[in-house]
Amino acid sequence: MKQHLIFDLDGTLIDSAPSILHCFDLAFTSTNTPLIVPLTHDVIGPPLLETLKRLSGSEDVTLLNSLAAAFKQHYDTTGYQQSVVFEGIATMLQQLQEQGYKLYIATNKRFYPTEKIMTHLGWDTFFRGVYALDYFQPALKSKAEMIGQVVAEHGLSVADCLYIGDRLEDGQSADANRMDFVLVSWGYAGDVAQCKSQWHRCAQVAALPGLVATL
Repeated sequence: MKQHLIFDLDGTLIDSAPSILHCFDLAFTSTNTPLIVPLTHDVIGPPLLETLKRLSGSEDVTLLNSLAAAFKQHYDTTGYQQSVVFEGIATMLQQLQEQGYKLYIATNKRFYPTEKIMTHLGWDTFFRGVYALDYFQPALKSKAEMIGQVVAEHGLSVADCLYIGDRLEDGQSADANRMDFVLVSWGYAGDVAQCKSQWHRCAQVAALPGLVATL
């Protein structure tokens, strides 16, 4: 039985796409920077600067920092409040907690807005730890590193852990830590077709506790 469940956030527990895409649009508009990639769901997931490089097609540090500052100004003040919880998630988290599982979050989203979202949603009591790349100093470079740090910080056994996410990167990050992985498809589901044979899949929120119990 897996005792420790580590969750991705965007596309797994919450639908933050509308607010994130809106704040990207405001950032590019306010800085008069042309977008070279459409603002669609598939741009959500990687760290902020990585996404800004993709959207702008630029490696210019000054421009990227300007875009990042504009995005943060919009998202960190009001944008994060527009995050929508996928239907059934709160009940599912409550059920898992009552069944004795220990819950954690490991997300590419910056730590500051992640913490604000946890408080805004009243989820502080669900999770034993909430982690982002920039939670650590210096900031980590990958989700794989972050998952490894969560395991180390809590003294966990990888065999007792499960990572749950919605993107190809999530599964690859779990694989890098030799950790079992569940790919959920109720969120953005863009990477479901790339599901690896060793991964588990879950299409319905209500079905996740039952699946976890079998692993």
